[in-house]
Amino acid sequence: MNKTLALIFAALALMIGSFIWFVATWDASKEEPIGFVLPKILAPQGPSSATGTVFIAKGTT
Repeated sequence: MNKTLALIFAALALMIGSFIWFVATWDASKEEPIGFVLPKILAPQGPSSATGTVFIAKGTT
């Protein structure tokens, strides 16, 4: 059981240490920015006279 716990702690120490190394050596100027661009035309979100469609909520009369 002691060997198992030692292996678990060693694995955790390795993961935490590698994460700290990754953050400490990070150089944002060498990386391209990550962005998300929404399309200009999205699906209709409600009644629209431009498309000629009318959305009716379920259960209404």
